[in-house]
Amino acid sequence: MKILVTGGAGFIGSAVVRLAVARGHHVVNLDALTYAACLDNVASVADSPLYAFEHADIRDRPALDRVLTDHQPETIMHLAAESHVDRSIDGPGDFIETNITGTYNMLEAARSYWAAQGKPDTFRFHHISTDEVFGSLGPTGMFTESTPYDPRSPYSASKAASDHLVRAWAETYGLPVVLTNCSN
Repeated sequence: MKILVTGGAGFIGSAVVRLAVARGHHVVNLDALTYAACLDNVASVADSPLYAFEHADIRDRPALDRVLTDHQPETIMHLAAESHVDRSIDGPGDFIETNITGTYNMLEAARSYWAAQGKPDTFRFHHISTDEVFGSLGPTGMFTESTPYDPRSPYSASKAASDHLVRAWAETYGLPVVLTNCSN
């Protein structure tokens, strides 16, 4: 399988990249190399014939279209995002631009690419989100699939918005999506 991983030089994204390459998948790592990225995280796979790196930003739609056309992935794992609650409080604008507008760009690029490929049943857009969209842990100390959204910071609100966009693209356009909410 060929997988496009956005944010593949970040902490979680690089672990996904290393594991996918170790399992024999072709991986295209698309990363803007901002504050959270470190190419040393993927140094162990950098010379693998299964690995390719694209220095691009998810806010740059033409770059996304080019990468999809050039690499022809079967799956997109979208991990690229501004992160850290404290940073979002100090500067929420970057979170809005990257997490919401960047995800919109990813969805539109994926939808266009998927349609051009004949809408294959095997294609997936996997949006990796956060448990922060559910707010603070309540008396049970856990979230479930039925926990309502209750974001409490610019970070969690931007991720909740991106989750809703992903769901809307699935319902409106039929884009095959998977949405997961990671927790630590």
